[in-house]
Amino acid sequence: MKPHLLLIDALNLIRRIYAVDVNQKHHSDDQMIEACCARVAHACKKLLNTTNATHAIAVFDGDRSWRYHFYKNYKHSRSPMPQVLKDALIHFKTAIEETGIVVFEPINDEADDIITTLACKAATNNVSNTIVSTDKGFLPHLGQYITIYDYFKKQYLDEHSIKERFGVQQSRLVDFWALAGDKTNDIPGVKGIGIKSAQQLINNYNTVEQALEDKLLSPSIHKKLEANMDMYVISKQLVSLRTDINLGFSLKQLRLS
Repeated sequence: MKPHLLLIDALNLIRRIYAVDVNQKHHSDDQMIEACCARVAHACKKLLNTTNATHAIAVFDGDRSWRYHFYKNYKHSRSPMPQVLKDALIHFKTAIEETGIVVFEPINDEADDIITTLACKAATNNVSNTIVSTDKGFLPHLGQYITIYDYFKKQYLDEHSIKERFGVQQSRLVDFWALAGDKTNDIPGVKGIGIKSAQQLINNYNTVEQALEDKLLSPSIHKKLEANMDMYVISKQLVSLRTDINLGFSLKQLRLS
């Protein structure tokens, strides 16, 4: 049996399930958390079966990643995790571990960077893997050995669905977000460049530098790009997931028993 690595964006899965369960009728917070933990464990078991995983890991976020230090407004408008959920994370970790899946929580790194590093390292060694998340940040890494699965829509994502959703090729997503920004993570992008302008630039030019050299480029767009290249560079770094983190463990340690 060929190895297959299951990579679960733990908080993405938990928070989506919690958002549904918190609106259900429960007698107490403890009962709600207990029900939510059971649903998360059930989801993990289903994912193991769906992907035919031989190895698996669920990754949580560390405390504060480099992005918060690099750009002070990173995710500054995002609502904090509900305290009830935050206090119960230890129970979710136990519930996931009981399914046989390794749980990993880095000290500072974001789960997205850890997962992408694992996925790319596995792909380099011709090991197929599935990332389970609704986070769009993983989409640039979709490839021959890396698949992305939306547990809630029960579907694998592909280049066609990406093009339909964002209006650009999958290979240009990072440049697109660096231009248009990303409100969900408070990534600025280039001031004055909206989604439509960003799509036109991405689809008409191979690089932003090439666009700036084109004498037929709209003077207004040219002025905005030239004046805000620093924010384009910063935004591109923020939306680019790392693939080079030193993890301190090997694929063997993620084998399902």
